[in-house]
Amino acid sequence: MLNNCRSLVRAILLSMFSTIFINQSKNNMLKFNNWVGKATRTGLCALALIAANVLSAKEPLKIGYSDWPGWVAWQIGIDKGWFEEEGVEVNFQWMDYVASMDAYAAGLIDAVTMTNGDALVTGGTGKPSVAILISDYSNGNDMVVGAPGIDSLADLQGKKVGLEEGFVIHLLLIKGAEAAGIDPSTFTIVNTPTNETPQVLASGAVDAIGAWQPNSGQALKTVANSKPILTSADLPGIIYDLLSVDPESLEKRRDDWMKVVKVWYRIADFLNDEENIDEALAILSARVAISPEEYEPFLAGTYILNLEEVLPIWEKAEGLKSIYGSTAISDEFNVSAGVYEEPLNIDQYLDPSLTLEYAESLKAK
Repeated sequence: MLNNCRSLVRAILLSMFSTIFINQSKNNMLKFNNWVGKATRTGLCALALIAANVLSAKEPLKIGYSDWPGWVAWQIGIDKGWFEEEGVEVNFQWMDYVASMDAYAAGLIDAVTMTNGDALVTGGTGKPSVAILISDYSNGNDMVVGAPGIDSLADLQGKKVGLEEGFVIHLLLIKGAEAAGIDPSTFTIVNTPTNETPQVLASGAVDAIGAWQPNSGQALKTVANSKPILTSADLPGIIYDLLSVDPESLEKRRDDWMKVVKVWYRIADFLNDEENIDEALAILSARVAISPEEYEPFLAGTYILNLEEVLPIWEKAEGLKSIYGSTAISDEFNVSAGVYEEPLNIDQYLDPSLTLEYAESLKAK
């Protein structure tokens, strides 16, 4: 036992203080080894065990989030210290949306906020994930904005639409057209990065753009007399927003992810309480460096889901009222658009168990 403790002390203290001895003499190192031996004999195995615990402490959960109201909302939990209260260390990393998905696919983060359709894209072309919560659904922030003179989807037939091909905004356009009895193939799609859509609409190169906030709002501001001719409020449930986690991380640290889920529902309750709206807008707007007044319509275009509202969405069913039905529609679109070749097993991308367990725990109280 003594030899084991001496070895453990020596290994840990060397790892902690090795820089002190860089470029020092062999004599100094021998003195250090003698000190370690004495320290061991005087009972510093306890120190070794404490130091070992420090060195083996859990890494923070690394989560990529980006500029969407249902994801910016995580800032409330960060600023108010709710993760610390729950006993979980997190490292939220602010990124552009596409960059956050790329970081997840590269294994640089443990989880990422993304839409249900884009979670399939990331999995089908890079790295699978599993959604452990549904934060919200788009309720108007995703939109097709028509140039002056384009007042409806019917006016857009035979004309150009600038949007990011294969993304959920493309799906919104197709499903909106189908609902209006219009053949989507009559639109000419001009593949355009979402953050460039306001400038492209202003240039006159296209007759409409597809984008989400803040880009859709910027397009409306930039181009006088432009207007939304289709929004996600016309097809609620076409775009659900998720926290999607690395399956390996979920398996190894399920208890920690449960704590993250608990914090989310605290955030959702906070946001859905009208008495908190001014404080919420102050936090959200500060994260994206605009005024609370400017941010308010963005929040209005996002339907934040509380625990009671999300439970039926987690039930398996066809259609947009179920995350399973909505994701199946996205999967079909992704295959038809050539994003990936074969349909995915969407059940592997959705895990309601943490939310359901949390709901059950509340019933027991």
